[in-house]
Amino acid sequence: MSVRTGVIETNIPGRLDRLPWSRFHWMVVVGLGTVWILDGLEVTIVGSIASRLTEKGSGISIGPSGIGVAAAIYVAGACVGALFFGQLTDRFGRKKLFILTLAVYIAATVATAFAWAPWYFYLCRFFTGAGIGGEYSAINSAIDELIPARVRGRVDLIINGSYWVGSAAGSALALFLLSSVFPKDIGWRIAFALGAVLGLTIMLVRRHVPESPRWLFIHGKEDEAERIVSDIEQAVEREEGEKLEDVEDTIKVRQREVIPFRSIGHTAFKLYPRRAVLGIALFVGQAFLYNGVTFNLGDFYSTFYGVSSSFVPVFIIVFAVGNFLGPFLLGRLFDTVGRIPMIAGTYLGSAAVAAVLAFLFLGKTLHSPWAFQAFIFATFFLASAGASAAYLTVSEIFPMETRALAIAFFYAIGTGLGGIIGPLLFGRLIATNSRGWMAVAFLIGAGVMALGGIAELFLGVKAEQAPLEDIAKPLTAEEAEEGGLPGEEGEEGEESEDERRWREREERDRSPRLRPGPGTGGTFYSPGMVGTAGATRRAHPSLRDREIDAIAAALDEGGPMRIRELETRTRGRRWGPGRFDSALAIAVREGRARRLSRTTVGPPRD
Repeated sequence: MSVRTGVIETNIPGRLDRLPWSRFHWMVVVGLGTVWILDGLEVTIVGSIASRLTEKGSGISIGPSGIGVAAAIYVAGACVGALFFGQLTDRFGRKKLFILTLAVYIAATVATAFAWAPWYFYLCRFFTGAGIGGEYSAINSAIDELIPARVRGRVDLIINGSYWVGSAAGSALALFLLSSVFPKDIGWRIAFALGAVLGLTIMLVRRHVPESPRWLFIHGKEDEAERIVSDIEQAVEREEGEKLEDVEDTIKVRQREVIPFRSIGHTAFKLYPRRAVLGIALFVGQAFLYNGVTFNLGDFYSTFYGVSSSFVPVFIIVFAVGNFLGPFLLGRLFDTVGRIPMIAGTYLGSAAVAAVLAFLFLGKTLHSPWAFQAFIFATFFLASAGASAAYLTVSEIFPMETRALAIAFFYAIGTGLGGIIGPLLFGRLIATNSRGWMAVAFLIGAGVMALGGIAELFLGVKAEQAPLEDIAKPLTAEEAEEGGLPGEEGEEGEESEDERRWREREERDRSPRLRPGPGTGGTFYSPGMVGTAGATRRAHPSLRDREIDAIAAALDEGGPMRIRELETRTRGRRWGPGRFDSALAIAVREGRARRLSRTTVGPPRD
């Protein structure tokens, strides 16, 4: 049973979202985000050493189809681990679980280094996957709850894209360890042992990452949450040399020490059924193509292009670089252009390139491994950004009490369907040595990715720059009293001056917009989610007022100046992607500023 502990009103979410980027956020990225490097290292090492493991004298007797089995078992372990540790993360907290899951990974990967038989290798891969799968739930939920809303998209994509930093490192490592320097039965074992060393290094940083204050205040620990946020704010103020602005936006929650698993699952999926369909579509799409290609890429090059096992890592390094560049270069657009156009575009774009690749490969046009590599590079440059956004999507579109479980559920279902079938299918079709069957595999992968893109077009959520509590209201949140816009009411219920201005601004901002991306108002909504999204909690209109006041004050003090100089003076970059430009547009429209040219503005005329 759940234990209620009272109703509180807190401004902690708003305080976390208004923080400028600081050393604290870098610690979160390094301490938590590096799990993706571990996953990339693990998956790619197996892909890179696949040919070596099948060779005589490797110390373990595994055939080509056995590599596909090992990959499927690893993914199955990740699915089980995500579900098991995911519900524990929502129940016992983010920090306890991201310490525990990393420990599971370290122990399992050390054990893998001592594998002597296929069954033992498979068992170790299962528990390694379980640790990594559990990490996904604990890490992604903690990151999204600690990173400011204005940059959550790009940070999430780059962190998720760092998987490919691990992939490139794993390939480079395999290139050295599979060389003649080491015996055939030793080099691949050292690769797994070094993964454990990296895990221990990450553990040292991770110990200093705090528990999520959002999780704490919902579970009756508001004093600890307040202490953590205050410590972060004091550190940021010392770092920046100035006091942070006050936050007026608050949320009421009915605290519970324990939230029943059944209640979480039932409420989340009853309230957001269309979002559930979206999550499954995105995860199945990316998991099938990604796991099918990644786990078998080394074997593919050896089978169809005669590439030696010692040179395969070179192609995988190039493959990994393209995958990292996708989210790294496109990440900002997910916060500015918007989630829906960017996720749909990357899914559909990668599907189109993969389809072209299939037909060219079937016609033997791609006669060299480097020609094939060029199309693979383009396919996964786009697919990587989309796949990273899938994790971001399921993490931010469900209520906070269910965040880790939602990540686990969609990862397990999507990856279980696509991530297990994909490697098995690709592995078996590679063994046929038939270009026709491989073309079919790529076409299937393209089709499944395209379905994910179509689902995003119809079911996607406009979540760019929106606070998590606005995208999906916490289940424990108490409804605020019904009324108009925030502000003091005049006598006999008359509309105050602030209310009138906010209402008129909101009416203008509700007019149809011809470009994608965040609007200029303070209300966030979810188009495409008719019947499930509904109205969300309104961000306090005074936040926009403070931005406009800052612009007007800087112009009054400094006179006419270039727009970028004004942005620097007001520190508008901290407001979030696009917020300075939209605040300036409102300031000009409301007579608080005057545009002098395309690049220059000044104070209003006297």
